[in-house]
Amino acid sequence: MRNTIKITTAVLATGALALGLTACGTEAGSDSVAGSGSADKTLVVAASTVPHAEILGYVKDNLAAKEDLKLEVKEFTDYVTPNTATQNGEVGANYFQHKPYLDDFNKKNGTTIVPVVTVHLEPLGVYSKKTESLTALKDGATVALPNDTTNEARALKLLERNGLIKLKPGAGNEATPKDIAENPKKLQFKELEAAQIPRVLDEVDAAVINGNYAVDADLSPKKDSLVLESAEDNPYGNFLAVKKGDENAPQIKKLAKLLQSPEVKKFIEDEYDGSVIPAF
Repeated sequence: MRNTIKITTAVLATGALALGLTACGTEAGSDSVAGSGSADKTLVVAASTVPHAEILGYVKDNLAAKEDLKLEVKEFTDYVTPNTATQNGEVGANYFQHKPYLDDFNKKNGTTIVPVVTVHLEPLGVYSKKTESLTALKDGATVALPNDTTNEARALKLLERNGLIKLKPGAGNEATPKDIAENPKKLQFKELEAAQIPRVLDEVDAAVINGNYAVDADLSPKKDSLVLESAEDNPYGNFLAVKKGDENAPQIKKLAKLLQSPEVKKFIEDEYDGSVIPAF
């Protein structure tokens, strides 16, 4: 088992809405089943490489047989093809994204993809080399934030939940520092590309860092963060998704059950050491 894992940017459907990248996966063959197909055929699932495809691989190798589930995993590095392939029936399901991303995708592309079960969260955390707690941050402290739409709003909401700021009523998934209503410590915000933030940790008082970039920088989300997103009621949990109408297909129900099993929970906890956490 790896206690430290380098999670690639393909993981982060929780990151920027990367709608223009190129897929490396291949289309499912004619013997593959789109979610509502017959129960004796293979269920093909489109997934990002890490951790999604790894979690599915664990299910395939260790759990699927007991549920008489034939599972195939197709890996993709973009965030467009898994949804379009699910919509047009090339694959039966996908596992790579969170709800704010899916809502935006469906709205922009006219697709009808829906969540089935939430499996894990890749948590944002606040890190600092200058203070041991958020309450000890000095007035006027500089805090680095990811500047992409999804993660900047997440970062601000994390700071709000921990009492540092208060956002304006109605500030949603596109919130920016302009939406801050109360800032008692008069914090200064440095907006940067998410991947760059760990490199400036020495230069700022605190930084909100994505889980994958924290691990890349040899930071442990579980041990080194001052605060970490909770998986409970978190809209950024990553889930199994299908085309609307396929939610109750036999293979989908089997896979959903396995993805929320105690065995998968233990696998996630053991394999990713807090950089990925179960969300069920």
